[in-house]
Amino acid sequence: MTEQASGSHHPQPRPRSGGPQSAPVEHVTGAQSLIRSLEEVGADTVFGIPGGTILPAYDPMIDSSKVRHVLVRHEQGAGHAATGYAQATGKVGVCMATSGPGATNLVTPIADAHMDSVPIVAITGQVASKSIGTDAFQEADICGITMPITKHNFLVTRAEDIPRTIAEAFHIASTGRPGPVLVDIPKDLLQAQTTFSWPPQTDLPGYRPVTKPHAKQIREAARLITQAERPVLYVGGGVIKARATAELKVLAELTGAPVTTTLMALGAFPDSHHLHLGMPGMHGTVAAVTALQKADLIVALGARFDDRVTGKLDSFAPHAKIIHADIDPAEIGKNRAADVPIVGDAREVIADLVVAVQAEHDAGRAGDYTGWWEDLNRWRETYPLGYDQPADGSLAPQQVIQRIGQLAPEGTIFAAGVGQHQMWAAHFIDYETPATWLNSGGAGTMGYAVPAAMGAKAGADGRTVWAIDGDGCFQMTNQELVTCALNNIPIKVAIINNGALGMVRQWQTLFYNQRYSNTVLHSGPDAPAQPNAGTRVPDFVKLAEAMGCVGLRCEDPSDLDAVIEKANAINDRPVVVDFIVHEDAMVWPMVAAGTSNDEILAARDTRPDFGDGEDD
Repeated sequence: MTEQASGSHHPQPRPRSGGPQSAPVEHVTGAQSLIRSLEEVGADTVFGIPGGTILPAYDPMIDSSKVRHVLVRHEQGAGHAATGYAQATGKVGVCMATSGPGATNLVTPIADAHMDSVPIVAITGQVASKSIGTDAFQEADICGITMPITKHNFLVTRAEDIPRTIAEAFHIASTGRPGPVLVDIPKDLLQAQTTFSWPPQTDLPGYRPVTKPHAKQIREAARLITQAERPVLYVGGGVIKARATAELKVLAELTGAPVTTTLMALGAFPDSHHLHLGMPGMHGTVAAVTALQKADLIVALGARFDDRVTGKLDSFAPHAKIIHADIDPAEIGKNRAADVPIVGDAREVIADLVVAVQAEHDAGRAGDYTGWWEDLNRWRETYPLGYDQPADGSLAPQQVIQRIGQLAPEGTIFAAGVGQHQMWAAHFIDYETPATWLNSGGAGTMGYAVPAAMGAKAGADGRTVWAIDGDGCFQMTNQELVTCALNNIPIKVAIINNGALGMVRQWQTLFYNQRYSNTVLHSGPDAPAQPNAGTRVPDFVKLAEAMGCVGLRCEDPSDLDAVIEKANAINDRPVVVDFIVHEDAMVWPMVAAGTSNDEILAARDTRPDFGDGEDD
C-alpha cells in the first residue's frame, strides 16, 4: 500500500497494533460487529440508504445509541454529506450504500474526496461471497471500480475480520494524507455468526507516513527564505488538514513574506491580514497571481502545483526556486521540480521552519523584502477585486454573495457548488478561520453544495451553514433538502439564479462568439428566452416549500438585506432563497485555460500593466 498525502492527523481513536486482547469477546453477527466497530472508532453519524445486500447492517443500527443514521435521497448525497461532515469537523465522514447501483452512485463523491484529500469511509454491501463474479443481481466490482480514486479499499472475506478492517480503514483515512477508504462487505458475512472484541490487532505493513521533516532540508529552506528578495508563501489545503494555521501565521509574521491561499486553503490565513494577497490561480487576485509569477522563491506548503494555480506550467514562476513541503512524497516534483523537497506533516514542517528562520535572524541573517512589498502593494491597490452593478438595476450576484457573508452570524460555514458562484463566494466572503469554507476544488463537482452543507450542519449543529449554489448545481442534488427537512438539519441555501450554466456561458461569451449552445436552464428551445415570473421552470420557491423548506425570492437590490436577514432568523427549518441575478455577470480576474499566468486579465479586455517592462 502506498501513501498518497497532503494533510495530517485527526482526533480519531487509534487501533492498537499487536499485543494481547484485553476486551471480552462478544458473540454477534457480522452486522452487529460492524455497528459495534463504528461505535468504537467514534463514528457518530452515518449518511446512507439501505438496500438488499447492506440490509443486515441496518437491523442492529436501529439499536445503537451512539451512531445516528441520516437517510438520504441519493447515494451521491450520502457521499458529499460525509465529505462536508469531515471538512467541517475534522473527523472521518461515513457513508453507506448497498451493492451495484448503490455503490456506483458513491463513485463521484469518493473521487471528489480523493481529489481534495478528505477523510471519509464508504461502507458498501456486496452480493454473497459465492455469487461474486457471477454477474449476480446488483453486483458490481466496487473495489475494482474505485481503486484509482481511493486511498485504499478492502473486500472483507471473513466475518471475524470486520473489526480489524474498520479500525484500519479509519486509521488510513485520517492519517498521513487524508483520503477516502472503501470497505466492501458481502451480505453473507454480515449475516454470519462471529465474535467481536476491541481493540483489534491491526496489520498495515508498509503504511508509515513520514510526518517529521528532515532537519537538513528545514535548515536549507530557512536559508533560502532569508536570502530571497521576492518570496511567496504558497499555502494549500494540506495546511488546514494538518491543523497548522496557527503555525502558519507565526511563520508569515516572522518572515514578513506575502501569503497566497489556494481555493482549498481559504481560511488557513485570515483574509484581513495585511500579509495576505488572496487566492492565486485561474480566477485569483491580480496580486496573488503576479506575486507567484515574479517571485524568486516559492514556499509551497501542503499544495500541489495544480493546473488551476499554475496556468501553462512551463511558464509558471520562471525565476523562482521552489521549496515544496508535503506529506505525500508523490506530490513533490510531480508538476514542478523542487529545489528543496521536504516530506512531512505541514504542522511539524512549519513549526520547524519557524525555529530555523528564527535561528537565521538571531545570526543576523534576515530577508529584506521592502522593494518587493512596494510592488505587491502597488498591484494590490491598482487591481483590487470589484464588480459593476448591472445597468438595468437588477441584482449583481457578487453583491448578493458579499452581503450574505457580511450578514452571516459569526462562525458561519459556507459550502459552495461549482462555477461562477463558487469563485464569487471565494472572493467576496471573508474567511478568517479554517474549516469555514467547503467546496469541491479538485474534481469541480456540480451538486456538491447542498449535501455537503447538510453534512457540515449535521456535524456542527450549533453553527449556521449557508450553501452558495447555482441554479444548475442546485438542480442536481436538491432532493437532499427533503433529508434536511425531515432530520432537523436547518441549512440555508442561496441559489444564485442567472438562468444559465454560468461559467460555461462565460466561456461561450469569451471564446465561442456568444453562441450559447445548451447553457440556458430556464427555458426550452421553443420557449421565450426570458420567461416571466409566472412561468419559471422550476419555480424554486414552490419546490423548496414542497420539500418542507421555507422558500424566499429576491429580485430587487433594495430588498436584499431584508431577505437575507429573514433567512438568517429562521432556524427551525431549511431555507432556500432564489436570488434572481443578472445573467451577463462574469468572474474576473481570469487566466484563460491553457495560457500563461502572465496573460491574466483584471477585467474584460483589461490586461494589467505592472510597470516593469516585461508585459509590453
